[in-house]
Amino acid sequence: MSRPVIAIDGPAASGKGTLARKVAAALGYALLDTGALYRGVALTMIRAGADLGDAAAATATARALTAADIDRLTQDPALRLDDTASGASRVSAVPGVRQALLDFQRDFAANPPGGLPGAVLDGRDIGTVICPYAPVKLFVTASVTVRAQRRFAELLGRGEAPDFADVLADMQARDDRDTKRAVAPLVPASDAVIIDNSDMTPQQVLDAALDVVRRRLSA
Repeated sequence: MSRPVIAIDGPAASGKGTLARKVAAALGYALLDTGALYRGVALTMIRAGADLGDAAAATATARALTAADIDRLTQDPALRLDDTASGASRVSAVPGVRQALLDFQRDFAANPPGGLPGAVLDGRDIGTVICPYAPVKLFVTASVTVRAQRRFAELLGRGEAPDFADVLADMQARDDRDTKRAVAPLVPASDAVIIDNSDMTPQQVLDAALDVVRRRLSA
């Protein structure tokens, strides 16, 4: 019997990663931050001095990544840096990179580690491409200004001195790349429940998500 999969998609700084962690914890499900896979490709290329615009190099890097590499990279603080996230947006537009990471993600969803009863995957194309069969699909979003404000506050908290206009422009550029890429553009699945958390508290977002999960899984 297949185990339930919860697909959580959304743009940068929408809060989908935080929500995914909370939903997985509440249900006792396995969690995969699929964005970490793409950030891992970008970070590996950055450290190797490779050109992020080189599709062949990006594809080769993605194909060479192992589960052990991902485990190691997820513990690396550099994975969360803005340059890495921006690089991930670039390499994720490469068809070869997406294909190379497709099997990894689908295997995780079908066989949650540790024999856990289900899986939560968050990213940008989980409900549309990776797990279109998922019984629960959420698309978490917020206005680009709100998301830029969140990223701005995050950077300030790291001791950086960002310019809000630059943060906003970068957020808009990433949205443009993600929504207009030829392969698996960032769009809500036709049967996804959209949660716009621009004016919601984290608890309200979690409550709304768990309500959808319970209704969908009991249907």
